[in-house]
Amino acid sequence: SCDASQLCNCSSMGLDFIPLGLTAKITELNLAHNRIKHIRSQDLQQAVNLRALLLQSNKISSIDEDSFQSLVKLELLDLSNNNLAHLSPVWFGRLSSLQHLHLQGNWYKDLGKSSPFSSLRNLSSLSLGSPQFSVIRQGNFEGIELLHKLWIDGSNLSQYEQGSLKSIRDINHMIINIRSINIFSEIVRDLLHSVTWLEVRRIAFSTPAEVQVLRVMSSSSAKKISFRQTLLTDATVPEIASILEDMPKLVELELVNCRLLGTGQWKMQIQAKQSQTLRVFTIEKLSIEKFYLFTDLHPVEDLLSLFTRVTVQNTKVFLVPCSISQHLQSLEYLDLSANLLGDQSLEHSACQGAWPSLQTLNLSQNSLSDLEMTSKSLSHLGNLIVLDISLNNFGEIPDVCEWPENLKYLNLSSTQIPKVTTCIPSTLEVLDVSANNLKEFGLQLPFLKELYLTRNHLKTLPGAAPIPNLVALSVRRNKLNSFSKEEFESFKRMELLDASDNNFICSCEFLSFIHHEAGIGQVLVGWPDRYVCDSPLAVRGAQVGTVHLSLIECHRSLVVSLVCVLVFLAILLLVAVGYKYHVVWYLRMTWAWLQAKRKPKRAPPKDVCYDAFVSYSENDSEWVENTMVQELEQACPPFRLCLHKRDFVPGKWIVDNIIDSIEKSRKTLFVLSEHFVQSEWCKYELDFSHFRLFDENNDTAILVLLEPIQSKAIPKRFCKLRKIMNTKTYLEWPLEEEQQQMFWFNLKLALRS
Repeated sequence: SCDASQLCNCSSMGLDFIPLGLTAKITELNLAHNRIKHIRSQDLQQAVNLRALLLQSNKISSIDEDSFQSLVKLELLDLSNNNLAHLSPVWFGRLSSLQHLHLQGNWYKDLGKSSPFSSLRNLSSLSLGSPQFSVIRQGNFEGIELLHKLWIDGSNLSQYEQGSLKSIRDINHMIINIRSINIFSEIVRDLLHSVTWLEVRRIAFSTPAEVQVLRVMSSSSAKKISFRQTLLTDATVPEIASILEDMPKLVELELVNCRLLGTGQWKMQIQAKQSQTLRVFTIEKLSIEKFYLFTDLHPVEDLLSLFTRVTVQNTKVFLVPCSISQHLQSLEYLDLSANLLGDQSLEHSACQGAWPSLQTLNLSQNSLSDLEMTSKSLSHLGNLIVLDISLNNFGEIPDVCEWPENLKYLNLSSTQIPKVTTCIPSTLEVLDVSANNLKEFGLQLPFLKELYLTRNHLKTLPGAAPIPNLVALSVRRNKLNSFSKEEFESFKRMELLDASDNNFICSCEFLSFIHHEAGIGQVLVGWPDRYVCDSPLAVRGAQVGTVHLSLIECHRSLVVSLVCVLVFLAILLLVAVGYKYHVVWYLRMTWAWLQAKRKPKRAPPKDVCYDAFVSYSENDSEWVENTMVQELEQACPPFRLCLHKRDFVPGKWIVDNIIDSIEKSRKTLFVLSEHFVQSEWCKYELDFSHFRLFDENNDTAILVLLEPIQSKAIPKRFCKLRKIMNTKTYLEWPLEEEQQQMFWFNLKLALRS
């Protein structure tokens, strides 16, 4: 399970223990998602160069104290989601290089009475806690001074001794999953000056009294506060805003997957002190059950004037009040993607005086449908440079549109545009019209540097003359089949051309021209649908300069012709071999066997009409019809014989006649001679007998030798007949008259048996 760099992946293999034979060569060992219950002292003893050990999602309940003592180079240890009921400081005593330790999702209720991490001087990230985790004591984090990330799952944390986290002087990112506001308040008190980014999960702020407990946060030095899966109400929002407003260094506020019970009718007026530091505000997937009743947010207008970046994603926003937009005087970046903004509501949201400093606007995945109206609504934004209106449904676009005068980047991908027109602003430097229904592109865009036409229906490259400054072009996943020399000559200034996933039919001359003459810095031809311009084993999107076509790829027509000739010769050879070795005969015999297998082995007694079916060659008919038939059918009592000349049903397929006659006869009488062996229909009759009657355990077949035949003279394909002649008695027609009477006696006796 190890690759060349000694990364060994043994995850999800149903292992009950750590595999034997680990060596010093291994640098990473992944044993996640197995059934390991116990780690023994000797399991990892030889893996002295191990840097990453992944043991998450097992059933580990016990670890020998010296199991990790040889792993002095270990940097990552993941023991999360196991059954550990306690943590031992001895486990980590020799792990001086450890930087990342994951212990969450186990069964321990506390960290012990001292610190399990005191020897981990290089620890950078620590994850711990579980639904059973309930107690944090003083001294539990002794020895840790700096952490890049600390994640505590304390959803059922009920006891926190003051000062437990104070020993950690600097935490860049603190994540805490907690329900108790009182415990959270005590933790915050210890982290006032050590945490840069505080992320709180699964906490509920239902009443103002609960929020007041967090008033201590107003003294925090945190620069970013994130609330995830948090419950807010109309009563608590003003209180939280007031606390955050007092934080002296707060720059960014984030709400992700939160829930707001209310409509924005806040009873307490927010005392806007206009925080001089808060600049970034992000809301993602905020659930407001009665979002359609939400008010115009007039109470928070004064808080918005200093915001520079605002993101409100996937929150069912259908309107931004004009007064709110006008108060966002410093806003440079606004993301309103995945909402419900329509053409009319955008016109109101982007009213005159709104967003005067805005440089980047993301309106993707909304309900916009009129590009002319959209562009006009935004035309007064004189500082707007980047506009993303992808994933809307514009369809047909007009010839003339009014755009912001400094717009340089426009994303119109996935907007159902069938044709680009002069509505597209000529000031653009970057244009993305991917994933539309475009069949051609011929716009005059003198300043354009990057053009993205991926996933359209183009059959030719866009003209280079109208876009003279183009340096990067992506035409991936279109319907291009070739480039002309003239097209490449026109794109000599380009640095990148990505034409992968098309229908190129390549030649050596074509590839040679791209590589040696076109002058393009990098051409990606990738892996097209039919024939490829690079080696079939090349990585998709390989640079053409590194590609070398083989002789086969250069002369495809010659190769195809040669293959056809070889196939024709092979067919002729098979026909000749088949004729020589009777392949057709074997196929016929197989068909006969399949026909016979569908019939019952023995017909019911009431369906037996004959005493014997006589199989003979036409050249022996005189003896059969004039001698044998007369002797047997005139006997007393007479025998009923089935002859093909007399008893076959007219118009019925001869093979079916043979099968039915054999099945309706108690015996099958074979008159063997040199002529019999050469007869085609005798072969068929013998075939059916091979499969249905010739069995050493029955006597339904009677062999009569009309003339002496050596078993060696019988063709090898009659292997069953040869065997029977060597192992069973047969009747031989005597030439002497005095012996013929005994022959008839024995034949009649065999027929009656």
